[in-house]
Amino acid sequence: MGNSDLSMILPRVLIVSRRTVRKNKFVDFVGEYHLDLIVSYGAVPVIVPRVSGVHTLLESFEPIHGVLLCEGEDIDPSLYDAELSGLSPQELEEIRKLHASDTSIDKEKDSIELRLAKLCLERNIPYMGICRGSQVLNVACGGTLYQDVEKEISKQCPEGKRVSHMNYEDYDGHRHPVRVVENTPLHHWFKDSLEDDDGKMEIMVNSYHHQGVKKLAQRFVPMAFAPDGLVEGFYDPDAYRPEEGKFIMGLQFHPERMRNPDSDVFDYSGCSSAYQEFVRAVISYEKKLNCSSSCLPKAPKLNQEQEKKRQIILRSFSIAKNVYSGRGSGMVSSPKSELEVGAEFLEANTPLSLQQENRLKQMGATVRNAKLYMERLKMNEEKERVARIIMGKMSIEQLSDLMSTYRMMGQICSELLEKKLQDLDIEDI
Repeated sequence: MGNSDLSMILPRVLIVSRRTVRKNKFVDFVGEYHLDLIVSYGAVPVIVPRVSGVHTLLESFEPIHGVLLCEGEDIDPSLYDAELSGLSPQELEEIRKLHASDTSIDKEKDSIELRLAKLCLERNIPYMGICRGSQVLNVACGGTLYQDVEKEISKQCPEGKRVSHMNYEDYDGHRHPVRVVENTPLHHWFKDSLEDDDGKMEIMVNSYHHQGVKKLAQRFVPMAFAPDGLVEGFYDPDAYRPEEGKFIMGLQFHPERMRNPDSDVFDYSGCSSAYQEFVRAVISYEKKLNCSSSCLPKAPKLNQEQEKKRQIILRSFSIAKNVYSGRGSGMVSSPKSELEVGAEFLEANTPLSLQQENRLKQMGATVRNAKLYMERLKMNEEKERVARIIMGKMSIEQLSDLMSTYRMMGQICSELLEKKLQDLDIEDI
C-alpha cells in the first residue's frame, strides 16, 4: 500500500494555525512537535488556516475525527466574564506592553476555535487543548479566565507559593512544579515519575502563559494545580474513554516541549501519553463513525396495539400544543380524556419541572396527585438551593474529592443495578 493510500484511511485531526509576520507578510504555522506526535501515533494532521471567513467554512473540513488546539494570542475578554478581574486601565496597559505578542486579540482565530470546540462538545469528537487550547475549551463551556495571572493571583500569594508562569529569558528551559490530582488521566500517565517523588505527587512542567483558568466550567474536573492554586490541567470524566473514542481535555502546560535541549528526550516518560491517548480516542471515534451507518440497530417494529397507543399519545400532544400556542378555538372541541392521555404519559415517564406542570394546567390537562407532586418538586428545589450554598463555600480540592466520591458511588450503583437486573432475568427463565 502506498503512502497516498495510507493517508486516505487514517483518521483526521484538525489543528488551527497561528499567524506571524515574515518579510512583511502574514505566514500561518503550527508547531512541528504537535504534527510529529499526531503522525507517529497513527493520525493525519489537517491544518485549518487562520484566514478570514474560514469559521463559516468548517463543514468543508469534514470528516472531523479529532481536534487539537494549541498556542496563540489571548482570547477576546468579551467572550467571558472579564469585567470581574478588577484590573485598572493602567494595569491593563502594563500587561499589554509586557506581553505585546500575546495581547493582540485575533477575533478570527477565536471564532474558528470556539466553533470547533463547541462542535466537538456537541458531537463528542475527541478534543485536546494545549495552553490557549485549554482556555478555549473552558470558555466554550462557560468558564472564565484570569486576564493576567501575575497581577490577579501571584501578588496575592504568600512568598513560598508564588509561581512564575512566563520567563522570556529562559523560554524553553523554565519549569515550575504542579501537584497532580490522584486517579486522573494525568496521574496514570506520570505514575512512574510520581512514585519516584517520595509521595509528593509533583512534576515539573514548562510554562509559556500569562493567562489561565479562573472559574473552571462545571463539567470539568481539575487534574493538576500550580502552587499558587492555578488549574494546570482538567478533563471531562464523563467524556474520557479513549478506547470508546471519548476524550475532552485541557492542559495549560506543553508536554510536547518538555524535552532535554541536547538529546530531545522527554523530561518524563508520561509526556507523550497525552498525544498517544488522544490519537487512540481519535482512531476509535473514526471506527465508530464509519460503523454508525451500517452497525446501528434498526428501530423496533411496533405491533398494531403499540402503534395505536403511539398515535393516541401523539394526538394528545398535538391538541395540547395547539391549545398552548393559541391555535385552538378557546375551549377544546376534543374530549378532555384525549388531553389526559398525554398528561398521564408524562407523569409516568418523566419528572416534570414546575414550568412544565404549569404548562399542562394551561393546556387543560390534569395530572394525578398534582398537589403532592408539586410539593416534592419544591422540596427538591430547596434541597438543591441549600446544597449550592454549602458547596459554594468549599475549596477546589474539596469539590474535586466530592465529585470523585459521587462518581465512584454512581459507578458502584450502576454495577449493582446491572447485577440485580441480570439476577431477575435468571429468575424469570
